[in-house]
Amino acid sequence: MKIRILVLLIITHGAIFMGGFALGIYALPILIAPPAPSESEVKEFAAEAEYSAEFRKDLKDSDGLHWGEGTVSLSTSTITFMGELSPGPDYKLYLSPEFIETEVDFNQLKAQMIQVGEIKTFDNFVVNLPEGVILEEFNSVIVWCETFGEFITSAKYR
Repeated sequence: MKIRILVLLIITHGAIFMGGFALGIYALPILIAPPAPSESEVKEFAAEAEYSAEFRKDLKDSDGLHWGEGTVSLSTSTITFMGELSPGPDYKLYLSPEFIETEVDFNQLKAQMIQVGEIKTFDNFVVNLPEGVILEEFNSVIVWCETFGEFITSAKYR
């Protein structure tokens, strides 16, 4: 009888630990995220945009945990986003010469892409474009989770 109780305790406590760990991975980026830029700040930067596109939830590798929805605007100095991204750790913003919507395509084309910057917020963002980046050399913007190698969303801007 004692062995059965011990096994049951190990299983239940292990399940609780694993669930708490998974919840922590999901919640930590939300808890440590800096304040998102306001709608007026994003609009101010977006007013200078040369290009704009839409992040959508219905892309091939987007799912219930990895998605983005809203408008992304690109200028010679900034890339702005007004909308919402699914929360997650270590999001990076990339420019790509081809539109992609899967992890496989991202990994195949990554050498031709340029990483623009980090995304720290999940409602709106403003990312400064590095000097020397020419938007016309690319046609798509991609949000990628570097830590887990997960495709989040993408949009074709030209």
